[in-house]
Amino acid sequence: MPGVRRTSGQTEGVTPITFRPRLAAAALLPLLAAAACTGGHPASHGSSSPGAPSGSATVSSSGSASGSPSAQGSASGSTAGSASASASAAPTASTSSTATASAPSGTSSSGYPVAIWPTYHHDTLRSGVLPNAPAISQLRVIARAQLDGAVYGSPIVVRDGQGDLVVVATENNTLYGIRDDGQIAWSRHIGTPVDGSALPCGNIDPSGITGTPVYDPATGLVFAVAFLAGFHHELVAVDAESGRLAWTRPVDPPGSHPEVEQQRGALLIAAGRVWIPYGGLYGDCGPYHGYLVGVPTTTPGGSAVIYQVPSSREAGIWAPPGAAYDGAHLFVAVGNGAQTDPSGPYDMSDSVIELDTAGHVVSYYAPANWADENAADLDLGTTGPLLLPSGQVFVAGKDGKAYLLRAGALGGVGGAVPVLPLCTAFGGAAAAGPFVYVPCTNGVHAVRISGSTMTPVWRAAPPGSPIVVAGTVLSTDRSGTLYGLDASTGAVRWQTALGDSLTRFATPAAATDGYLYVGTEHGMLVIVATR
Repeated sequence: MPGVRRTSGQTEGVTPITFRPRLAAAALLPLLAAAACTGGHPASHGSSSPGAPSGSATVSSSGSASGSPSAQGSASGSTAGSASASASAAPTASTSSTATASAPSGTSSSGYPVAIWPTYHHDTLRSGVLPNAPAISQLRVIARAQLDGAVYGSPIVVRDGQGDLVVVATENNTLYGIRDDGQIAWSRHIGTPVDGSALPCGNIDPSGITGTPVYDPATGLVFAVAFLAGFHHELVAVDAESGRLAWTRPVDPPGSHPEVEQQRGALLIAAGRVWIPYGGLYGDCGPYHGYLVGVPTTTPGGSAVIYQVPSSREAGIWAPPGAAYDGAHLFVAVGNGAQTDPSGPYDMSDSVIELDTAGHVVSYYAPANWADENAADLDLGTTGPLLLPSGQVFVAGKDGKAYLLRAGALGGVGGAVPVLPLCTAFGGAAAAGPFVYVPCTNGVHAVRISGSTMTPVWRAAPPGSPIVVAGTVLSTDRSGTLYGLDASTGAVRWQTALGDSLTRFATPAAATDGYLYVGTEHGMLVIVATR
């Protein structure tokens, strides 16, 4: 978004914008009409927010109708198919089944499924901790559901009258609802993904839904962003129980270059909006920028808040956890930017940024050597901010250091903050009690936090982004082994082979009935019993 930045001082770019809902495919109209008639999610347009602050612009966009997602996967039909430990064939992506639960005991007072693990690492703090979990006594694979593409995001989990329902997304742009016995309840194919060979760089082929979806218990909808052939990103809202497509809308920021923008970071629901982070492709090619886009959860119309990191290029918000939220403000980690001259103006790259829900910068932190780190590609953008109950913000990056910041006053450029030489970190950390568990290239590191002091405690072999369940740290490796580590010592208590290799940033999801869920590189959802 050229021109939406300042060249000196604290920089920011915020754009309220109205998108037109994506309704071009005629086959979508009956579904949307049905949603409107049943008190679901009718389309409405809304208007752009007035009074955009300095360094921002108010833009109206009609949204292009080209390449709109097809209605593959009808709202009715026979069961989509099933898969279990016997590995039956996946259903075709053009079919889905309907949910049959009536007055389910697993629903909330709103009538929608209960949120169990509704977002990346469980909650908006990105804690990675499952409350009220039963004790773990084993790790045992009990089922595998075969899908139609690689899984890069985390599964999410809801509960309805039939039990747990796991929602998982693939790079073939298909969403699945799967029971904890491996039976596929529904599938919803959004549209043709982008052929990786058509992109100027990158390492995902095909490229479809990469970021972790999010469930909204207030609407009963699951939100995901699909990268569609023709190079555009589409937010889709589907009913969690049935997979019915409620609505879609384009979410590429005006002036952006979607062919080099990657939506890898997890989606977040906060302050009535779905927050969507963008970074670049592997290889840092082209004129991409870091963006955080927030659109309403209740309608495909309405204004969107768009924050653009004001580097001349790069400075992506790409880490798998996406944004975090403490109930008032949003926090993002930003990657390397184009500015490598330390005497030049700071461009908000290599940073942690705190934003209000209107997209205004509240505070930020960057190391004093941010320009050198940009030049060497050693930035903070490789893990998401982890928000601690103390009001502190933990982040670690490629530079081998961990930082402990204070929400509301992150420290500015080169601020005096606690710093711990630790490891090269990638993915999403977890926090339980006084410990933070950090995914590093040489394994998970446990760090004890006491006040402003960080102390390394142990390191274990698996490098995968960890979660914590019943005093056990659960982490994976690329070969497809799931480890259960003692949270106090790092000792391996259990391990099991999942039966497929994993993507680099794979992380488990968990449910309170004693199951874990992991998506794999070759398109499986693996279900693991813990008792």
